[in-house]
Amino acid sequence: MEKRVELPVFEETQLGISTGMALEGYVPITMYPRFDFFILACNQLINHLDKIRDMSKGDMQPRVIIRVAVGSKSPIDAGPQHTQNHTEALRGMLTDVNVVELLEPEDVFPAFKEAYEREDSRSTLIIEHGQYYGTK
Repeated sequence: MEKRVELPVFEETQLGISTGMALEGYVPITMYPRFDFFILACNQLINHLDKIRDMSKGDMQPRVIIRVAVGSKSPIDAGPQHTQNHTEALRGMLTDVNVVELLEPEDVFPAFKEAYEREDSRSTLIIEHGQYYGTK
């Protein structure tokens, strides 16, 4: 609990803060409950975090673990602005951030462990599915 930082809803700033913390040696795990609203942080993700290693010629290697969730469509459909899956679009835009889509419960812990312990210090975007919570 003492490591947790609660922030207001400002998605882009949240990822910018996470990147800054990573540049200072922390490994932040930043969470976005809906993939649809994480889109607001894409400037920080695509133009900054994903490119900073290249822009700095390897001098800056921040590691951020980003956790997002695709909203559930059942038992209650949260609607089109809460249930979209943008995994493939982001895979096509990212060159340095690792993208991991979790489809099975047994993949959750290993994915976070690998993201935290990776020797290349790459950041990881981990996509969960709200639909699977409690059903798999």
